Amino acid sequence: MSAPKEFGFGTQIRKSPYFDATIRWGATDFSVYNHMYIPRDFGNPQQNFWNLVNDVILCDVAVERQVEITGPDAAKFVQRLISRDLSKCAVGQCKYVLLTNAAGGVLNDPIMLRLAQNHFWISLADSDILFWAQGVAVNSGLDVHIGEPDVSPLQLQGPKSGEVMKALFGDDIVDLKYYWLREYNLDGIPLIVSRTGWSSELGYELYLRDGSKGDLLWEKIMAAGKPFGIKPGHTSTIRRIEAGMLSYHADMDIHTNPYELGLDRLIDIDENFDFIGKAALQKIRHDGVQRKQVGLVISGEAMEGSNTRFWDLEKDGELVGKVTSAVYSPRLQKNIALAMVDVHRAAHLADIGMELVVIKPDGKALATVVEKPFFDPKKKLAAS
Repeated sequence: MSAPKEFGFGTQIRKSPYFDATIRWGATDFSVYNHMYIPRDFGNPQQNFWNLVNDVILCDVAVERQVEITGPDAAKFVQRLISRDLSKCAVGQCKYVLLTNAAGGVLNDPIMLRLAQNHFWISLADSDILFWAQGVAVNSGLDVHIGEPDVSPLQLQGPKSGEVMKALFGDDIVDLKYYWLREYNLDGIPLIVSRTGWSSELGYELYLRDGSKGDLLWEKIMAAGKPFGIKPGHTSTIRRIEAGMLSYHADMDIHTNPYELGLDRLIDIDENFDFIGKAALQKIRHDGVQRKQVGLVISGEAMEGSNTRFWDLEKDGELVGKVTSAVYSPRLQKNIALAMVDVHRAAHLADIGMELVVIKPDGKALATVVEKPFFDPKKKLAAS
């Protein structure tokens, strides 16, 4: 019998250390993120959602590439890149941060991990921040080294993830706080473990520091999770929209600023430090935004899958915005969406209860502006 044909598009799209394991465990579909394959399908997306919110799933998110910044001036340099006050981030802590360009546009919304006083990882959404950071460093006058280390994260997410982690690491893991990290060696596998994840459920990220041990780590976690009903999975579009979590290139991009997204809390605009985009963001705050992100409930039959293109929004026959992410939530039994509306036309377009018309491929539907997040707005599940 001949060997099975290898899956792939060529060597220019990188495979993660867990790629073969995900194929073995039933991955049927992939997309490309940060120039790497990411598993997008292990069967029914709604079943993946229920596996996540009821039990525990293991996700290959090695596509969250790390930009590593070290050197005597690393902290000074990182502060130039991010809009949050770095003095409020302790060693061993993680922060959700924004990187903006000179015009105040969002370049990335990564998690920043502070491993030491002058040792940082910027755990990326889908954009080429390694090149950006290296370019910024050229004429910075600062002594830093910037590169991509051999680091590949996995996400273990869901209410039973803590039990799986105890089976792997013992009771010591229980007191790891939300958005903090710790170094571990799991039977010779070097890891950084953080209480973070892209699910808004209780969860952990395991940053493998030796790609040659990817298959071993995957199988070790799956074995430890078997008594708790672990399933291989993928980041859930349903759960992330329920939580109002943003996807780069979908809900924001280089032409979107933090104030439009309601992410003012991530901009320490009045603190005594400078960062790229600060002057532009000060002006935007003063002048006000032209657009605003809102949550929507869309009427009609339950959507099959998520939107694959932006959908126009209309009010009284005029184009007033676009739906950026939409999906059916089986828990809420509603079609829910994130959208950007043009408040420069009329401020009330973003008001709760405002009715708009969404132009879907199968016709028009009524959309109502609602509060977001749609579920667990205080993130009690993730922080518990």
